[in-house]
Amino acid sequence: MLDIGKTNVVLCVFDVDTCLLEQVSIRNESRPGPPYTHLDAEALWSWLLEQLSGLSERWAIDTIVATTHGCAPALIDDDGLVLPIPDYEVELPPDIAQAYSSISPRYEETFAPLLPAGQNMGRHLFWLEQAFPESFGRARHLLGYPQYWAWRLGGEPSSELTYLGAHSHLWAPVSNGFSSLVERQGWRRLFPPIRPAWAEVGHVADEVARQTGLAADCRILCGIHDSNAAYLRYLLGRERAFSLVSSGTWIVVFDAAQSLERLDRTRDVLANVDVNGQPVPSARFMGGREFERLAGGDVGADAGIKEVERLLARSTLALPSFAPGGPFPSRAGHLDGPAPRSAAERAALATLYVALMTDVALELLASRGDVIVDGGFAGSELYCGLLAALRPGQSVSRNLSKEGTASGASLLAGWTRRRADPSASLIALDTVPGVEIEGLRSYAEDWRLRAEGRAG
Repeated sequence: MLDIGKTNVVLCVFDVDTCLLEQVSIRNESRPGPPYTHLDAEALWSWLLEQLSGLSERWAIDTIVATTHGCAPALIDDDGLVLPIPDYEVELPPDIAQAYSSISPRYEETFAPLLPAGQNMGRHLFWLEQAFPESFGRARHLLGYPQYWAWRLGGEPSSELTYLGAHSHLWAPVSNGFSSLVERQGWRRLFPPIRPAWAEVGHVADEVARQTGLAADCRILCGIHDSNAAYLRYLLGRERAFSLVSSGTWIVVFDAAQSLERLDRTRDVLANVDVNGQPVPSARFMGGREFERLAGGDVGADAGIKEVERLLARSTLALPSFAPGGPFPSRAGHLDGPAPRSAAERAALATLYVALMTDVALELLASRGDVIVDGGFAGSELYCGLLAALRPGQSVSRNLSKEGTASGASLLAGWTRRRADPSASLIALDTVPGVEIEGLRSYAEDWRLRAEGRAG
């Protein structure tokens, strides 16, 4: 299982019951130009082959599936990439950005707002077409990032719905087809056949088998968008309404009970598309990135209730936003009140900030069911306890598995069997009580007023 996040890359081995057997990881780095900042696919390919070689000596690997962050268009010909895959944080030239805004599809069509940089994959595609017409014209296929790795390992070129539907401007989730942007730009020719995330798209190439020791019949699956991989784990056997908080570099909140017509396009609220092609209302912000910026170099500092109480007593607030996008896109992040006095207080302030932002995201989706925290922040008792205190009318629980996205993607290997017996895949969750901190409610109300610019 290859899990490529914006910050880290993890290669995991799971058994048939999705129990983690072994994992290796590396920091995910982008390369500066020329011609622009791009994903270092070649370095990652070398690392992947090396790690697969070692893992295949210890485990009988029979299936490989990739899950990756969104917004990474891979334009290929028969031999490989015709252009480097742009980092989605690369800003467009002003004239290209202005031109794209005039042709971008309506929100009511794609349920994706116009987002910064390349967070709409269509924006970067438009830029690449305008800036590099000769190379763009050589492309035979446009692959999503998971499907690029499936193809490079030996699979057939494929498209997949969770990746197409991840605020790309390329997919219209209600009509279940390509958007007007794709048709207008003549890009339809670039998309290979759409296959389910769990579909077998081939076996490892002979050269890959030779270099890694993998068996020649090792299956390659189509692959899935990372937040949707986390969400996938909760589609089986769960009958009660729930909101999923998928956490990592991005925090993405899913709540299928919300109406698409009520989504607020101005607050980074949109519709993702699940593995079955159904639109899922979602709210998001770059919580992991913002946490790191607030905590500084002390992301591992031990923060607890006492540190939060000291911050509340001094009225120290971190006000959004410290990364692009999110529910307060036009506001610049800053501290209000006395600065934290220690590494633990900085970590506590970062945790409190992310919990408050998650509370906003849940409110934007009118969340009323159970709240489930998955991913990196599920390991933080303080974060989960603060969130439970901020949502007193809801049950808050967490999945303590550290590799939620990877294990979600691993379910694809037996998806047909699991759908036939969904109760067998139910996840044991840890219910989290709300922390008891005097003044938290009034602090949260003050924070919300200031964040929304309504404070007197």
